[in-house]
Amino acid sequence: MFDRMTMSVRRSVTPAPRERLAEALGRRSRPPTLAADQVLPVPAAFQPLLPGHGLRRGSTVAVSRSASLALALVAGASAAGSWVAAVGLPDLGVVAAAESGLALERLALVPYPRPEVWATVVATLLDAIDVVLVRTPSGLRAADARRLSARARERGAVLIPLGTWSEPADLRLAVTASEWQGLGQGHGRLESRWVEVVAGGRGAATRERRAWLWLPGPAAARGGPYVELAAAPACLPDVSSR
Repeated sequence: MFDRMTMSVRRSVTPAPRERLAEALGRRSRPPTLAADQVLPVPAAFQPLLPGHGLRRGSTVAVSRSASLALALVAGASAAGSWVAAVGLPDLGVVAAAESGLALERLALVPYPRPEVWATVVATLLDAIDVVLVRTPSGLRAADARRLSARARERGAVLIPLGTWSEPADLRLAVTASEWQGLGQGHGRLESRWVEVVAGGRGAATRERRAWLWLPGPAAARGGPYVELAAAPACLPDVSSR
């Protein structure tokens, strides 16, 4: 059922992917110049974690452990009109992307790039698209990672590697603890999740920041915010134990 739903949604929102991508490339033909354009918006819950309260153009933002965190992070930019690409994430469905708040009409998926052209594909997307999520292939050379970070910086894009990234990132985000809510004594269903997110990095991001978030939020299934600030619980196990 899920596969049929995913295929149906995919057909309905991508009627002319080449034309849409060409349009995005035209918009990105010149780097942004206004100060207000240097930061892409994020959902309000992420703002305390990020220097400048948004995703700085030209930066590399490494996200470990959680694809759902990365999707929620870029939802604000997507809703504001930016294109988002996902490379090497075959398990990312458009239904999950839509639930996270991404605009499907501005989402480009490259689920199975060949390893020998992976870096070329990512570099091309960084030329055309504001935000590029990537899952790196095993054996990615440090020189290629360094060149891609430089490409993002030159083009004013945001590169978001999931998992291991061999080069120092401008910002790193990690889920360090989590707990699902909603199950009772043997009944009910998982509805919301507490997560602790830690942010650090270079420059303005050197000072470590922590925040508790709902991801997804308690009202997400009813059309409410997908991510919200949350109070820290009294006791929560480390995410590595789950």
